[in-house]
Amino acid sequence: MRIWLPIGLGALLILMGGTWTLQGLGYVGGSFMSGAKEWFWIGLATLAVGLVLAAMPLLRRR
Repeated sequence: MRIWLPIGLGALLILMGGTWTLQGLGYVGGSFMSGAKEWFWIGLATLAVGLVLAAMPLLRRR
């Protein structure tokens, strides 16, 4: 259970960050975030945090 929580939260952040990044670039429309560059940067930061959060338990086990 302990290992799955950060991996699950990291995966959720990766999905959210990817969506926000694509919206910020204007590839996904229909939102106030579409085409707004600040959402591109927020999405990239969220994506990076998600990658680190998901990778930490996997790297720590080695």
